Amino acid sequence: MAVFIPAGGLALGFVLWGALKPASLASVAAGSMELISANFGWFFILATNGFLVFAIYLAMSRFGSIRLGRDGERPEFRTVSWISMMFAAGIGIGLIFYGVAEPMSHLMSPPPGTAEAGTEQAARVAMNQTFLHWGLHGWAIYAVAGLGMAYFGFRKGQGNLISSACRPVIGSRCDGPLGKLIDGMAVFATLFGVVPSLGLGAVQINSAMTSLWGIESSTSIALVIVFAMAAAMVLSAVTGVKRGVQFLANVAMVTSVILAVFVLVAGPTRHIADSMVESFGGYVTQIVPMSIRTGTFSQGEFVNGWTVAYWVWWIAWAPFVGAFIARISRGRTIKEFVWGVLLMPSGVSFVWFVIFGGSAMHAQVTGQADIAARVAESQANALFALLDQYPAAKLVTFVVMFLVALFFVSGMDAAAVVMGILSSRGALTPPRWVVVFWGVATGGAAAVLLVAGGLDAMQQAMLVMAAPFTLVMIVLCVGVMRALREEVPAGGAEAAPPAARHRDDAGVAPVVTDRDTVPHEQASTAALEPEVAR
Repeated sequence: MAVFIPAGGLALGFVLWGALKPASLASVAAGSMELISANFGWFFILATNGFLVFAIYLAMSRFGSIRLGRDGERPEFRTVSWISMMFAAGIGIGLIFYGVAEPMSHLMSPPPGTAEAGTEQAARVAMNQTFLHWGLHGWAIYAVAGLGMAYFGFRKGQGNLISSACRPVIGSRCDGPLGKLIDGMAVFATLFGVVPSLGLGAVQINSAMTSLWGIESSTSIALVIVFAMAAAMVLSAVTGVKRGVQFLANVAMVTSVILAVFVLVAGPTRHIADSMVESFGGYVTQIVPMSIRTGTFSQGEFVNGWTVAYWVWWIAWAPFVGAFIARISRGRTIKEFVWGVLLMPSGVSFVWFVIFGGSAMHAQVTGQADIAARVAESQANALFALLDQYPAAKLVTFVVMFLVALFFVSGMDAAAVVMGILSSRGALTPPRWVVVFWGVATGGAAAVLLVAGGLDAMQQAMLVMAAPFTLVMIVLCVGVMRALREEVPAGGAEAAPPAARHRDDAGVAPVVTDRDTVPHEQASTAALEPEVAR
């Protein structure tokens, strides 16, 4: 309750503020975002590069062989299942929404001084820039957060909380107000990181309805969609049908693969294959100059509007996806964990963008279709503008709408569970009413931000709320490093870790001698496996 009551009270206060004075909320969010991005963009760029370097260092260092669990403990999940579940964290609303929209946006408005808009060179720049935003840097943020939670939770037995990973730095204050503040910040980072994704989903479902049935896109329709999806999430939590939600999430993943194969076959297959090789090579050769670009002279607006906003968005999702990845990674070595988290989901994202973004840019550059005009109207139209070029466009559009709805419900459900864990002393199965509260609060926050200013207001609020959590991530890195050095001193033998412990629903941490005898822990996996939609 020490985390739940203040965090819940602030969340309700925010919803009331937006409901009663939406113009005031929009003004404050916009002003704060401009202040942060204009003055501290360099800090987020530096921090994100630091997280990537830190993750790679751990994988290649003497700490790489340390297990996220007891010595000799084998992975809880087979490698194929582990990789499949990580894919769930990389394929969601964000990839569907931006799969065409982001490459097309960069094609028509490339970073200043890089290429002429609408040209083949602009298409190459667009894919490189998109890879940067969805590749190694973002997944390094998840890897750092997940590693901290898994190491201190499964190896040190200190609870599945962000504050646990900060204990080597703040000491016993981790159990006091400072620790509660850290976990509260994680809750708010998750809340305002998830909200923009829900907004994207609502707007894209509305756009699909326009394409299918001519229903006009409007804030009112988007609000109805948000409320309907929130109701579905609450029904899931109340009736305990999480396994049903998991099934729907798995259906969504399979449907995503089918959709990608359809576009690959119906679209410019040879061009996609060529682009796959060339785009990956361009990303590898350009990753360093792109990742340290701060827009000192002519690109400041582009960097702040895209790259900095993305890094903060990834950081906002770090407690959410970090908890998910940590939960499925027990028994992995640090080396396995880092390389798996960095490379596997990034690879999936790259393939997705080459298939969808590459097909759209090819149609635009060769003059086969004017997809840019539809994107200029609304980014939510981007995917449907591409699908209109292929057979059975109406049927595929309906499938996409259904797919987004699945991601919407399961992602909102999983986010509510994680916020419940963070506000319930790290209990892997938080009380149902806590999960319902956070689901309702998430839907309410999405609704008031839609009224206050649409997606722009959502993204601005995300930046403002998640920015301070970057400092927590840095403290987490220091905490992990100190703990690892204590366990494996330079030139010394590895110290024996304390017995792995697991908190039960009441927050008690009994010693576990056999993980297969802990039924509530296995059940907790069901709470975190639903699709992590970004």
